[in-house]
Amino acid sequence: MTGPRSQVSGPRWAIATLLLVASTGVAADAPGKWTPAETLKYRVVSDVQISPDGKQAAYVVRDAAFDPDKSEWRTQVWLSSTDGKTSHQATHAETSSSRPRWSPDGKWLAFLGKRGEPNVNVWLMPLQGGEARRLTQMKSDVAQFEWSPDGKKVSFVAPDPISEEREKRDREKDDAKVVDEEDRPGRLWIVTVEPDAEGRREARRLTSKFSVGGVPEAGGTNAMDWSPDGKTIAIVHTSRPTANDWPSADISLVDVATGSVKPLAATGAAETSPHFSPDGQWIVYVVTDDPPRWAHRQFLRLAPTPGGPARDLPHSFDESPEIAGWSADSQTIYFSEARHVSDVLYAQNVKTGAIRALTDEGRVSNGANVNQKGDWIGFVRQTPTDPTEAWASPLSPFAPVKISDVNASLPKHPLGETRTISWTSPDGKTIEGLLTLPPGYQPGKRYPLLLVIHGGPAGVFKLTHLATPGAYPAAALAAEGYAVLRANPRGSSGYGTAFRQANIKDWGGGDYADLMAGVDKVVAMGIADPDRLGVMGWSYGGFMTSWIITQTDRFKAASIGAPVTDLISFTGTADIPAFVPDYFGGEFWEDGVSDVYRSHSAMGHIANAKTPALIQHGEADVRVPISQGYQLYNALKRRGVPVKMVTYPRQPHGIREPRLIQDLGERNIAWMAEWVLKTPN
Repeated sequence: MTGPRSQVSGPRWAIATLLLVASTGVAADAPGKWTPAETLKYRVVSDVQISPDGKQAAYVVRDAAFDPDKSEWRTQVWLSSTDGKTSHQATHAETSSSRPRWSPDGKWLAFLGKRGEPNVNVWLMPLQGGEARRLTQMKSDVAQFEWSPDGKKVSFVAPDPISEEREKRDREKDDAKVVDEEDRPGRLWIVTVEPDAEGRREARRLTSKFSVGGVPEAGGTNAMDWSPDGKTIAIVHTSRPTANDWPSADISLVDVATGSVKPLAATGAAETSPHFSPDGQWIVYVVTDDPPRWAHRQFLRLAPTPGGPARDLPHSFDESPEIAGWSADSQTIYFSEARHVSDVLYAQNVKTGAIRALTDEGRVSNGANVNQKGDWIGFVRQTPTDPTEAWASPLSPFAPVKISDVNASLPKHPLGETRTISWTSPDGKTIEGLLTLPPGYQPGKRYPLLLVIHGGPAGVFKLTHLATPGAYPAAALAAEGYAVLRANPRGSSGYGTAFRQANIKDWGGGDYADLMAGVDKVVAMGIADPDRLGVMGWSYGGFMTSWIITQTDRFKAASIGAPVTDLISFTGTADIPAFVPDYFGGEFWEDGVSDVYRSHSAMGHIANAKTPALIQHGEADVRVPISQGYQLYNALKRRGVPVKMVTYPRQPHGIREPRLIQDLGERNIAWMAEWVLKTPN
């Protein structure tokens, strides 16, 4: 599980959501075919930031980096002209550089990185040329930062450094820890860009009572925003710096001169992502229902900065807006949001509330940011066949241009056609999914089918590029001759709040019926061979896959990633113990609730399981502790069901190291080949 909005693809639902021939090498595979190794050549673009004058864009490019003793994703900052005519890599460190931000005068580019130092700090790069220099001197990692409007200061978020006493205890192995009592909350700091007379830049801490930071579980990543006059910083803070405490998110205003803190939005809802209007008269922010649900809805609220009651803007289609920024005249707010299998950019008029789409469905356009002057927007776009790249556009008129080509050297292996299909579930609900056909698909011929289930439960499969690396890379699976169905059952995002909450108290019920009806649909289309079916999923997808093998034996094989297999023990060991009680309406110790938890858990029906199962799990997973995978493994093994469990050292809920991601995909392909492809046609 990952929390409220887990997804397999796309930046937004990463945590709020649960979740995303064995070999660990990276040697090139046979040409002409997508494989897990080949997908590691895919470059992911994110965080497009347009310069104040609208002439340049900075963005982040992620590559798989391999050394004899390393396997990691490494990000670097790139620069492009907004006409798309020139581009180049701006940072070249042996460690990652990220979060580029333009100075208000456009002469400097600040970014986060280590660059040979032990901690992540803010660095400044002169655009006229020259080496980057370190701005902050923190002994703890800086998480986020923003320039002041005059460019003389930078605010940033970082936890208090570890005390000398704690460092001494750690060195001496006298390092016992008390659960829930040794948090390191994020603090708001400020530092001047120009050094003092002695050449020093002393960081000044502005907060100390709560944890400052973005709240991905609530759909917010913007931790702070400066007022246009530079006197105030709006911050997001929670009671504790843990995933389980996202419902406590509030917004306060910090006086830069004195450090005094005044609440702006402190209701029972979760309030995140504050943005001042350019005229300084309003703050727009994202707010959930009160109280928040993990499968929450959210909408935009406007608060007048002089004081007075806030007002809600008309809600968007999916009630999951991600703010990109304001127009220069303070009349329009821009945001992105999932709509079915797409991500769309929108503009909302502040006075009338009217919402208009800037981009079309049929592609994924997200990660949007409006520049400081409010006249340009940068974003990322991709489709199943067009890899992720940076795009830029003036806001008036909106005329986007692709400004990067970092995937130009991506292998041109054949990609199967991806169709958006829909079907009717037994209770009448319309369900949608993505069906990817194998390259060279021949109408009238039946193919083995793999059902892939996303995490969340509030994740969503979108029209992202098929070669995106992961445990279940669609391009590589299709290249093996499978049709691949990625379904969005009830509980998914992208279809409105009612649909997102339609699986409350019903995991394994309506969602299971939705998935089986999707398989039936592809069989009825004459594409899927009903005798050669496989199923796989990670996180909540692992929950559903483990559930499926206790409900039916129609699948010849299952791959089960980081699964929730027992709702009671999961709730008692995960880092989000409030998650399942919110979905199921009570704690497991309350009267009658434990029976509900058990009846909706795979372990409550494990005697029915017969399907050969591959289980994959990260050893450092605190979201879905590895004990959940071991429960399933031991039960299947003791019952004589063919089962194999693979554990991944150092890995959290989502497997992060590229070699191990390759291993995931290769093991899944080998497992399905052994149990699905060997089945007589």
